[in-house]
Amino acid sequence: MLENIKIYSDDIYWNRIFSDLGAVLTDSPNNADVVFDVSDITTPISVSELKNYLIMRANNSDIIKKVFNKDVVLPQLQHKIIVMLYKNPDVNISELKSLLGVNPDTTTHTVENAIYNLRKIYGHDFILNEKGKYRIGKL
Repeated sequence: MLENIKIYSDDIYWNRIFSDLGAVLTDSPNNADVVFDVSDITTPISVSELKNYLIMRANNSDIIKKVFNKDVVLPQLQHKIIVMLYKNPDVNISELKSLLGVNPDTTTHTVENAIYNLRKIYGHDFILNEKGKYRIGKL
């Protein structure tokens, strides 16, 4: 779930949780995308809330450049969709909405429209949907 995020924490219990979620544990805060020990997290927290928190706190500055091979300025939602799909390939639309902080039960099609617009600009193969799972394809 969090395989592309490097997390640092001194707390062995949090490290166990991060490991169970698939995060990469680092032995130094200098190598981490997220230094959890200085976070403002409040407990109790659900797994989806924790995952969303960690993803949003991770250093995302290079992801867009990696995906596009250049700096690209995108609307906030499109930017977040690309970051989420980069870090969490093969998620369904409900999972993607949750990661983006949108209630998956809402009837709005904001996320789907943002994906449609990304495909319209960068090609249908840019964001793939295979068997209901979304992931970044090719430009």
